[in-house]
Amino acid sequence: MSAAESKAVAFLRTQVKEAIQWLEGVTADLTQEDAHWKPPGTALPAGAVYAHTVTGMDAVINAILKGGPPMFLAAWDGRTGLSELPPGPDPSKTGMPDWTAWSRRVTVDLAVHRKYAEAVYSAIDEYLATLSDADLGRPIDLSALGFGKVNAGFLLNNAILGHAFSHGGEIACLKGMRGKKGSL
Repeated sequence: MSAAESKAVAFLRTQVKEAIQWLEGVTADLTQEDAHWKPPGTALPAGAVYAHTVTGMDAVINAILKGGPPMFLAAWDGRTGLSELPPGPDPSKTGMPDWTAWSRRVTVDLAVHRKYAEAVYSAIDEYLATLSDADLGRPIDLSALGFGKVNAGFLLNNAILGHAFSHGGEIACLKGMRGKKGSL
């Protein structure tokens, strides 16, 4: 922790790094076949879950928190390893988009997507390194997405940290359904 880095931010930064390690650990042995297996019911294929998680992190950090374009529309445009990007919010509706149809169509080149993911993770850490504890309280209006008014800390905790852990668990379960080691 640098002298300028606050204790809460340092703790969050460590937690985010560990969540990313968890996600990457769970997906490390994911094969192309595993990534595109369409589970029964409405569960999303593992590759789509992984892609949604990483592109979501990119959008949260670069678009919502930093106010610029996400990397998938800027420096990494056309280089994410995805046949198509996940759907974004529909400005005519409140709430999150439905990823089900997209998840059944998208193909993920895991090797290429992992390079994009590394860049996203680096951008997350670089952003977190600039924050103070006070920055975590910055208000953010996510009413259009159905979350109301939150703060930056809520967004980082839920859309970055929680997203990596919860979707990593989902991928572990999908691998287990295929008879492969899920996580432990």
